[in-house]
Amino acid sequence: MIRLFVGLGNPGPDYEATRHNAGFWWLDALAAQLGTRLVPERSYQALAARVNRLGGPVWLLQPMTFMNRSGVSVATLARFFKIEPAQILVVHDELDIQPGQAKLKFGGSAAGHNGLKDIHAMLGTLDFWRLRLGIGHPGVKAEVVNYVLKKPSAEHRDAIARASEQSLNAVEAMLDGKMDQALAIVHAGPQRPKPPRPVTSPPTVKPPDSEELP
Repeated sequence: MIRLFVGLGNPGPDYEATRHNAGFWWLDALAAQLGTRLVPERSYQALAARVNRLGGPVWLLQPMTFMNRSGVSVATLARFFKIEPAQILVVHDELDIQPGQAKLKFGGSAAGHNGLKDIHAMLGTLDFWRLRLGIGHPGVKAEVVNYVLKKPSAEHRDAIARASEQSLNAVEAMLDGKMDQALAIVHAGPQRPKPPRPVTSPPTVKPPDSEELP
């Protein structure tokens, strides 16, 4: 089961609406879904919230250390509450996935993402869950830094929001430890619209013959 949900981003109004903060957007939506509020926690250098459930407390975390030092907050909270890496879900922006798509996976490389690299360094393992929210790629490697630190278009922001909404439907399965079910929910394609019902014409009434008229 997931006991710690981590959204990655950069603190401050200058970064709030940028692509690199997609993880923050997701965690804000999760807090609203669970009926809680993120508050400053100096001990973890983060905004955090605790949700008490029958299976035990669940934590929500937004590191306020900037992206490349995200691991400090994650490791500090996880070690204090004895949360195993496999019980952590890190939500982050993903260049290699198009806006409107999300991918859930366990383990794997950091793939150049500075937030994941620091979490790896601080936890000492890559064996934690990740939810990758697609933001698309600028097409040129030299433009990546500038791209992730800019606002997405309205179309892309809406697409990211839709993918986030679908993945949030998997949270209950994650909390229950049903990760196969969570994977199916996150990776399910958009529902196809139902085909319109065929329009049936009213039966044709044959006019009476003149001989039948009274």
